Amino acid sequence: MTITFDENIPIFQQVAYIIEDDILNGTFRVDEQILSVAQFSQLFQINPATVVKGIGLLVNEGIVYKKRGLGMFVSADAKVKIQQKRKERFHKEMLADLLSEADKLGLTTDEIINMIKQLRKD
Repeated sequence: MTITFDENIPIFQQVAYIIEDDILNGTFRVDEQILSVAQFSQLFQINPATVVKGIGLLVNEGIVYKKRGLGMFVSADAKVKIQQKRKERFHKEMLADLLSEADKLGLTTDEIINMIKQLRKD
């Protein structure tokens, strides 16, 4: 599997995001082992230290935990933690950018809501 990393975001953060996505979409379930550092490193063709740093972020957030000698596993409340973190980011960053652009375009709240509803239908 080849992935193109965003040059504007540190790779270790992108590794963490990829693992989070895999937890959210059910690839990794509660108490299941995630790929090893060596497997991630080989899969994405990146330095193992980068993978360790990305997984370290998830350990610090309580999304994955280590079983000594066995590897890293998905925490019981990982999905909820990821969703909460991403909802906050969505609210603070993405919606703020959207509303800023909408203001520049002179869009009303009703117009924005209608556009969102239309996209949901499609």
